[in-house]
Amino acid sequence: MLRLIAFLMLLLPGILAVYGIKLIRDSFFGLVNPVFINVIIQFLAGFIFTGMGIGFIGGFLLHRDRKKNKTKGRFTDKK
Repeated sequence: MLRLIAFLMLLLPGILAVYGIKLIRDSFFGLVNPVFINVIIQFLAGFIFTGMGIGFIGGFLLHRDRKKNKTKGRFTDKK
């Protein structure tokens, strides 16, 4: 059950990032979704969605690797 929850935690930001890439692509070709009023706003929303999705997945993987000591001391806290 826990693996399913972890899979869903990575799946949803992945879908968000893919949708952001789709919005960016559509804004380059001038296709505006009905949700957005302008191509520029659609591009910015796609950029934000992509950044949030990739950032969450990257942070999740970094946290997991830190917990398992696989970062070779590169990302340790220096107190």
